Amino acid sequence: MRYKLYGNTGKSVSVLGFGGMRFLDGDSVEDAAAIVRRAGELGVNYFDTAPGYCGDRSESIMGEAFKNMLYPFYVSTKSNVNSERNADEVRRKVDQSLKKLNVGKINFYHMWCILNMDQYRAVVKKGGPYDGALRAKDEGLIDHIVFSTHCDGEDIETMVNDGLFEGVTLGYNIINFKFRRQGLAAAYKRNMGVAAMNPLGGGTIPRNADYFSFMGENGEDAVQAALRFNLSHKEVTTVLTGISSIEDLERNVKYVERCEPLSPEKIAEIEGRIGSEMDRLCTGCGYCKGCPAGIEIPKYMDAYNAYILNKEKKASLDTLMWHWCIPVEKAKECVECGQCEEKCTQHIDIIRRLAFLHSDNT
Repeated sequence: MRYKLYGNTGKSVSVLGFGGMRFLDGDSVEDAAAIVRRAGELGVNYFDTAPGYCGDRSESIMGEAFKNMLYPFYVSTKSNVNSERNADEVRRKVDQSLKKLNVGKINFYHMWCILNMDQYRAVVKKGGPYDGALRAKDEGLIDHIVFSTHCDGEDIETMVNDGLFEGVTLGYNIINFKFRRQGLAAAYKRNMGVAAMNPLGGGTIPRNADYFSFMGENGEDAVQAALRFNLSHKEVTTVLTGISSIEDLERNVKYVERCEPLSPEKIAEIEGRIGSEMDRLCTGCGYCKGCPAGIEIPKYMDAYNAYILNKEKKASLDTLMWHWCIPVEKAKECVECGQCEEKCTQHIDIIRRLAFLHSDNT
């Protein structure tokens, strides 16, 4: 395994990080924990989780694994300004996470899922969530306060330049790199650690492997090429991949250990092939779930991805029928309440896309 220094923290982290958002519902806590322990054996030492991941099981799974972890590791977890709105609430959340994780200290504690500058200001205001994390850090319960965001590059740069954080986790991949590049460059300039999440675009890249085949070299598949794209950026410290099986883990580790960085010419070629709408592809994060009309919004947005990629509505309808096995007519039941758009980390126009899918437009 290869390692890089995480900004100015003095911590060397594996370039492949373990994303704790993809454990399977059918796996027991012990079965899932075995995957985490195997990652440690293979040299992965950066483990990212959060309250709420996998039906609020992810931190407990990590904690079960950490009981018998034979190798040094760093753990990252999070607090969300929408659920912990002030310093006291964050301080209590830290205790809850420590208990679930079975650790005495959280190495990287995120101000989680900042979607816009209003949320950022709520995080850092006096008496806000950031102050709660500072309190825990002063008590020796947190090593480094960092943040995670789905904002655009300009807003990320503003947050970075405020100088309050030691690192950032941001979505970065071949689909949205234009949307985030400015923020990535700003973090690197200030020598902050950068964890890149969603390297596969929430599954969009492997589900459209034929479209993205131009990315690969020497027989690489779409998943490998997408990982290599992120690993080739000097600004990225660790690339987080969601792991749900030991087989996937071992395959990714083996690939990361042998792959060489892309040449500047190849990166330019790949970037030149990406259309202007690519940063509007839904990454399938699932934050929009909970539609009052019962619409499975992530699946319909994935179908709309097929339209963006193929420029044919038929591709969307085929995705709904043959991949998701759900009727397009269900989209008509949207009541336009806007809840999904408020929760969307990418600010996607979900209501318009649902209307397009069930309309007669082609």
